[in-house]
Amino acid sequence: MDDRVILRVGTKILTPFILIFALYVQFHGDYGPGGGFQAGVIFAAAFVLYALVYGLGNAIKVLPPRVAYACGALGVIIFVGVGYGSMALGGEFLNYSVLAHDPLHGQHYGIIGVELGVLVTVFGVMVSLFYAFAGRRRIES
Repeated sequence: MDDRVILRVGTKILTPFILIFALYVQFHGDYGPGGGFQAGVIFAAAFVLYALVYGLGNAIKVLPPRVAYACGALGVIIFVGVGYGSMALGGEFLNYSVLAHDPLHGQHYGIIGVELGVLVTVFGVMVSLFYAFAGRRRIES
């Protein structure tokens, strides 16, 4: 019988709320404190909590390291894609004003795209670093 039932049930209950809070921080970043970096760290913290409670092997089944590495690269592609998208529409690199019919709406869309890229990159890098350090074995001298 596992003696950590309360910890496991608590983690199952809290994890969805942590992920939803990360999305709140992401989308509230336009109007107040927060944004992609903070949301990426909170999102990764949910997976770290899962790995600490259920074990690294189970966490790797849920989110394989290759997916975490891909997230790190995909976020950079999203970030750069927003910049090149604004250039393709006639503006400078990361000049969001050209992304919509109204410059104010373009600024909003551009910030959301860039912050999404930052979230995905930070999430991927944080989980990859956790996997790298948690997967190491202690070497006796």
